[in-house]
Amino acid sequence: MSGHSKWSNIKNKKGKLDSMRGKIFTKLGKEIAIAAKGGSNPESNTKLADAVAKAKANNMPNDTIQRAIKKGAGELEGVNYEEIMYEGYAPGGVAVIVTTLTDNRNRTAGDVRHIFDKNGGSLGSTGCVSWMFDKKGIIIVEKDKKVNEEELMMQSLDAGADDFISEDDSYEIITTPELFSEVRAKLEKAGILMVSAEVAMIPQNTVSVSDAADIKKIYKMMDMFEDNDDVQDVYHNGELPEEEE
Repeated sequence: MSGHSKWSNIKNKKGKLDSMRGKIFTKLGKEIAIAAKGGSNPESNTKLADAVAKAKANNMPNDTIQRAIKKGAGELEGVNYEEIMYEGYAPGGVAVIVTTLTDNRNRTAGDVRHIFDKNGGSLGSTGCVSWMFDKKGIIIVEKDKKVNEEELMMQSLDAGADDFISEDDSYEIITTPELFSEVRAKLEKAGILMVSAEVAMIPQNTVSVSDAADIKKIYKMMDMFEDNDDVQDVYHNGELPEEEE
């Protein structure tokens, strides 16, 4: 996903995920389990609170959330996951960041390299593209008649948000990573319904891709990453046309 069209990409992704709900719940469960290692109470563990909010935004059942928390806290038997970030390039000079949670570093590294290679890209070294991205908190609220734009903007900025962007069909609330949890919690307490709430890597600049073959390869690469159980999130700085259904 590229920061300039976050909501559009979320909508496309949600459509795909309707047919693979179990897979996204597995990914979210890993994220919750990792966060729960720092404590099983979301009220005192902001990382866990953020992970739970993200899971709820994806309609993850509460009992599944609680089971993941217990696994992470050691109350149920679970798997130890390691967080690893990979960086590389897709066709057209598009920078790509892949975040993973894995119980087998060698398997994941091989899979990620294979996906880059198979789609005309290349896996790079640590730091080769991450300098092109900023870590930001992003909260997405859908535009509808129930949401007053000016009121939401004031609530967001008063809560500590850095920026408020009105898109065609959504509002994007941008925060620093440090204040993300606080802003999300205040908006949640105010009854604001969020389509998405997460800390993400946002490209400082985008690269326009016009070659049809490159575009096809990039979308294929993104799909393969999304389908991989070890991959949590994929970020890129490509400016692409909307993918055809």
